Amino acid sequence: MIDHISFSVKNYRESRKFYDETLICLGIECLMVFETEEHQVAGYGSKGKPFFWIGKDINPNTQEFVGKTRGFHIAFQASSIKTIHNWYQKCLKFGGKDNGAPGPRPEYHPGYYAGFVVDPNGYRLEAVLHDYKENESKF
Repeated sequence: MIDHISFSVKNYRESRKFYDETLICLGIECLMVFETEEHQVAGYGSKGKPFFWIGKDINPNTQEFVGKTRGFHIAFQASSIKTIHNWYQKCLKFGGKDNGAPGPRPEYHPGYYAGFVVDPNGYRLEAVLHDYKENESKF
C-alpha cells in the first residue's frame, strides 16, 4: 500500500488554488501547510490524514523536468459519478486541461467510471469510481 505521494510544482500558489478547489469535490482537503521563505508545502487528505503533497520546486536546475515525469499519473477515488463530473468541471475552471471526459471505461473493467485532466503543472490526474452501474449514469 502507498502511504503518501509528493511532487514538486512549477507555481505553488497556482497549484494550491487548483488543488484546493478541485480535490474538495472528492472529499479531499488541504490538511497541513508548511510555508517558510525557503519551503512551501501543502498536504491534502481526508479523515485527518494527508496522503497527497505538493511543494514548491526548490532546485531551479531541475525546473524543466517538473511535470514531465514519464508515465506519472495519480488517480483519486470518487464516491459517485456526480463527484467525478463536479471535480472534472472544477479542474477545467481552475486551469486544468481535458484528458478524457467523465464516462464509463469498460475496457478497463466492468464498473470503471472515470474522468481525466492534466493539471497546470502537466501532471495527469484521474477521478475514478470502480463500482459504477449503468443505470446510475444520470446524476
